[in-house]
Amino acid sequence: MDLATLIGLVGAVGIIVVTIALGGAAMVFINVPSLLIVLVGTILVVMMKFSLKQFLGAGVIAVKAFIHKASDPVELIDKAVELAQTSRQGGLLSLENAEVPDPFMKTGINLIVDGHEPDMVRAVLAKDLTLTVERHTTGRNIFKAIGDVGPAMGMIGTLIGLVQMLSVMDDPKQIGPAMAVALLTTLYGAILANVLAIPVADKLGLRSEEERRSKSLVIDALMAILEGQNPKVIEGMLQNYLPRSKRTLEAEAAAAAG
Repeated sequence: MDLATLIGLVGAVGIIVVTIALGGAAMVFINVPSLLIVLVGTILVVMMKFSLKQFLGAGVIAVKAFIHKASDPVELIDKAVELAQTSRQGGLLSLENAEVPDPFMKTGINLIVDGHEPDMVRAVLAKDLTLTVERHTTGRNIFKAIGDVGPAMGMIGTLIGLVQMLSVMDDPKQIGPAMAVALLTTLYGAILANVLAIPVADKLGLRSEEERRSKSLVIDALMAILEGQNPKVIEGMLQNYLPRSKRTLEAEAAAAAG
């Protein structure tokens, strides 16, 4: 569970709810026509921009914003060095029984053990990486579209409410409900975009970059193992993926010497 996403979402919604409750008339903020215009209208408009499969899959991808746990690059490097040492001692076939927690790295190890050429291994893993990034990009674009369309539908609802209000100016009892539609649709659109859609889109972009970096690290590690490079050299090379504060001087020196 990603606490930053959860705390941010719950906190933002909580502040809005508490502010409304302190006003003493919470029920006036519930308006069914406004909800229909913003929520249903936004869903239908965004659905027009993508295929049905892409749209329905966005929900699954969005779950990554809340529960995804990115692979720790330090752990990946440690595992790669361990595999490199095993390979140098017993050959590539000795990797067959190695315990590899990361699924992507395990796929690469299986390809290596099966005897595929380095170019083939790189091509398969690179294709996996490309398709993963494409899926994440599509999901992010869908939520960005929701962030764009939500306020626009809110504005449409506002205009509808204003037209209704102006058409019943001679009946004071009808002005209030029409004004409620006009104002609440703008409010709903702003909340949908700024509290949910845009933050989720940005978090999916962050998750996508984390996964791209982790898989790139794994590809470089496996290619180095296939080339039979020294484990210390591999460790130093892979530490380029880490912030300088987390790198070890010994590994950097080994990489420079190699």
